[in-house]
Amino acid sequence: MALTGEIDNDTGGQLRQALDVAGTDRPRIVLDMRQVTFMDSSGINILIAAHQDIAASGGWLRLAAPTDAVLRVLRLVGVDQVIDCRSTLDGALTP
Repeated sequence: MALTGEIDNDTGGQLRQALDVAGTDRPRIVLDMRQVTFMDSSGINILIAAHQDIAASGGWLRLAAPTDAVLRVLRLVGVDQVIDCRSTLDGALTP
């Protein structure tokens, strides 16, 4: 799933809906973050909640190629230690 622009309180609802895995067995989701320019705490919360739901369903969530600004936020709050972050989209698509 390719994301673009900002992930914040105004746009978070769409991402939350897209990451809803209810009824899905072992979902495997890669978020292409190459075009995400900004992410605030609401985006962080959405990613963590999605990671927990996906893991509970036996699957995984990976973040691919986050921009420097987004990666800085992910590292600052430790999300990169919880959710698998890969430096390239190809790397995220590889098991």
